[in-house]
Amino acid sequence: MFGKSVWRAAALGALAAALAGTAEAREVVPYGDGMVAPGTVVISISQRRLYLVNGDGTAIRYPVAVGRPGKQWLGATQIDGKYVAPAWSPPAEVKRDNPRLPDLIAGGSPRNPMGAAAMTLAGGQYAIHGTNRPSSVGTFASYGCVRMYNQDVVDLYGRVTVGTQVYMTR
Repeated sequence: MFGKSVWRAAALGALAAALAGTAEAREVVPYGDGMVAPGTVVISISQRRLYLVNGDGTAIRYPVAVGRPGKQWLGATQIDGKYVAPAWSPPAEVKRDNPRLPDLIAGGSPRNPMGAAAMTLAGGQYAIHGTNRPSSVGTFASYGCVRMYNQDVVDLYGRVTVGTQVYMTR
C-alpha cells in the first residue's frame, strides 16, 4: 500500500505528464530589489499575477484570477496545506450566493472549482488553486482565492512547501 506522500507524488507526476502538451503560461522575469526572500510568493491584485521569487533578481511569474471587488484581501500569510485534486465544500458566503451548490464536490470532478491542486493559506478560508474555468485566469473572478491554470498550479505546487510566506499586494 502506498503512503500518502508517495500517492501524492505519483498523482502529481501523472497530472504533470497529462498537462505537458498544454501551453505554459508562466515565465521567468526580472524581479525585485532584494527585499523579498527567495521562495516567497507575492500576488499582485492589480496585475493579476503571482510571483515566486527566485533570489537571483528574477521570479517565476504566473497569470492568476484574484478576488472580485469587495472580495479582495491584502496582507501576509503562509501556505498551511498542500492537496492534490482536493474535494471542495463551498464556504458559507458562496453557498448563500449559490444555494443550489452541493455541500461537497469530489476532487477530480469537472464541477470542482479547485482544479488539479490547492495550497491553503493560514488564517482564513482562502487558497491558491487550479481551476475548472481557465477563461477566468487573468480576471477578477473569485471570492478571495487565487486561481491558476492547472498546469501552473501543478508547477507551483512542486516548488513551494508548507510554511512558504505569501504576500497579497495591490
